[in-house]
Amino acid sequence: MSGPESYQLFTSDTCGFCARVRQFLQQRGIDMAFRDTLRDPSAFKELLQGGGRGTVPCLRIQRGDDVEWMYESMDIIRYLDTHSAH
Repeated sequence: MSGPESYQLFTSDTCGFCARVRQFLQQRGIDMAFRDTLRDPSAFKELLQGGGRGTVPCLRIQRGDDVEWMYESMDIIRYLDTHSAH
């Protein structure tokens, strides 16, 4: 079995779907690092290299050495709804 998962949300302030995910996190009390791809060029670069496309929101899921990139806002919400510890 893999260890605990850690998350980063790649996001931007101008993205309505990102706001939906952030609102869900706030409602559920899920604490997570946000990476703003408009304000932080290195975050955008990491998203492109890791996930393959620069669209947000994107949830970076780390399980040990494995990393998964999840793009759709409703997929992200459904995933965190069932996988986060809250």
